[in-house]
Amino acid sequence: MTAWMVRTGHGPAHPNSGRRGTAGREDDAKSRGRGVSRVPGLLAGTAALLTLACGVGVAHGAGGGEPAPGGHGAPAAGSAQGPGGGGDPSRTDEVAAAGTGSWMRAAGVFSPPGSFVPSDALTYDTRLVPAGARIEVTQLADPSGTRVGARLRGLVPDRAYGMHVHTSPCGADPAAAGPHYQHRPAATADPVNEVWLDFRTDEEGDGRAEALHGWGFREDGARSVIIHDRQGGAGERAACFTVPFGPHGQG
Repeated sequence: MTAWMVRTGHGPAHPNSGRRGTAGREDDAKSRGRGVSRVPGLLAGTAALLTLACGVGVAHGAGGGEPAPGGHGAPAAGSAQGPGGGGDPSRTDEVAAAGTGSWMRAAGVFSPPGSFVPSDALTYDTRLVPAGARIEVTQLADPSGTRVGARLRGLVPDRAYGMHVHTSPCGADPAAAGPHYQHRPAATADPVNEVWLDFRTDEEGDGRAEALHGWGFREDGARSVIIHDRQGGAGERAACFTVPFGPHGQG
């Protein structure tokens, strides 16, 4: 059975893992120095992306056509969908606007930085996030707040992962995604002021998470999700996916 985790209440506060010079931060330098074999992951990621580029992959993201987290399946009238930016053939984005609200879904396939076929989903540790693993992120936004959902496939079975929304797009350097997105600037990280999507995978390596908040993202303020090697406010950056999050009422 796929695991769900909903973060809506108060949790323990931790130093904001994206802020340098603060105790409890993510150790980006350690992430970059990790002794991971890049060649097998590189080849596996390239093979997975080439498969999708040839039209064999899932047309509407990692979900395989199932309803998105939170019960939001097909986009509403006035929607637009297509490949994401950056020339990533593995990526599918969908955006729909209705009245004062909006719905977004972005999906991709993880590949190590520098793969022959570029990807907006990058794995920095192929032991934790194998090349070819899939991710789908959804956002439902309206004036009352924001619901962010995530669904992942192909990770390590029966393992806990941390995941948060970050401020900048992914890059070859795990630190490129910047710190956690915060509703109000703060020195500590917590699931009320930030979007935490911690999850545990099932026996097949699949996982889900969802976060609900009564506030929305600032314009261009939230640009990615980072998967961490452990749950909570800090942890090493194992993977990153660039996501086109939007503010209230905009697609």
